[in-house]
Amino acid sequence: MSSGSIITMQKHIRISLVIPVYNEESYLAACLRSALAQRQPFDEVIVVDNNSSDATARIVSQFPGVRLLYEPRQGVVHARNRGFDAASGEVIARIDADTRLPDDWTMQLTQSFAVETTAAVTGQISYYETALPRLLSASDSSARRAVAFLLGRNMALQGANMALRRSVWLDVRGAICTQAGAHEDFDLAIHAVEQGHAVMYDADLHAEVAFRQAASTWRAFANYYWHCPKTYLDHGIMRGYWFVPVAFSMVVAYPLLHGLRRISMRQKWSQPLTVRVNPATFVD
Repeated sequence: MSSGSIITMQKHIRISLVIPVYNEESYLAACLRSALAQRQPFDEVIVVDNNSSDATARIVSQFPGVRLLYEPRQGVVHARNRGFDAASGEVIARIDADTRLPDDWTMQLTQSFAVETTAAVTGQISYYETALPRLLSASDSSARRAVAFLLGRNMALQGANMALRRSVWLDVRGAICTQAGAHEDFDLAIHAVEQGHAVMYDADLHAEVAFRQAASTWRAFANYYWHCPKTYLDHGIMRGYWFVPVAFSMVVAYPLLHGLRRISMRQKWSQPLTVRVNPATFVD
């Protein structure tokens, strides 16, 4: 080895993964397989069962080492809080039950949090269970980049693909909102920024998510996206108005998105599709 060669070693950062779950038996096993297939393993994986009536507990029992917790108070915000409070890692990662992670996801997180100023990070989302997934994912990525730029320091976190330092969680724990009417991941980002923490977007932190919201009715779809700007506006952040045209464009595109979802699932138009509950309204 030449004298000019330099070897750099990244410090190991303990990473806990938290997955809030409500009736996700169709997706949870694939999610856990991707989490446990990391080239750099998670230090702990926590699933929080939020009153599921399906086979959630049985599925988790099939994955040795995965910790199962229960949260009786209904709402993803309460399940997330239960998992975050129990997590022991220096970094707490959070995904949804239908998230599928590439095998280098924890390695990318380690790289992101090797920078001491990184307090919280969110990444790029691509979609499966939809026709034309590449086009939809590229459009989504462009929209997220634009919104991230327009929101500036008030950048949103995406619950299906995010992480924050445990110290940040402890700092904001007493301030976060738990009532219905807000997207809990956006709310978490808002309060982190209020406490002086930087929320970053890392395009290299990639995850796949099922585009299930497109399976809902038009009214439910519109209600879901309306809560994006509403979460910011309810906190007095006027930059939240930048979310309005994004939400409006999604509502206008609903017939196309709904159709792409049905085509991909090969279901007749009269048959119902599996819809994820609206995390902003399904809250005790």
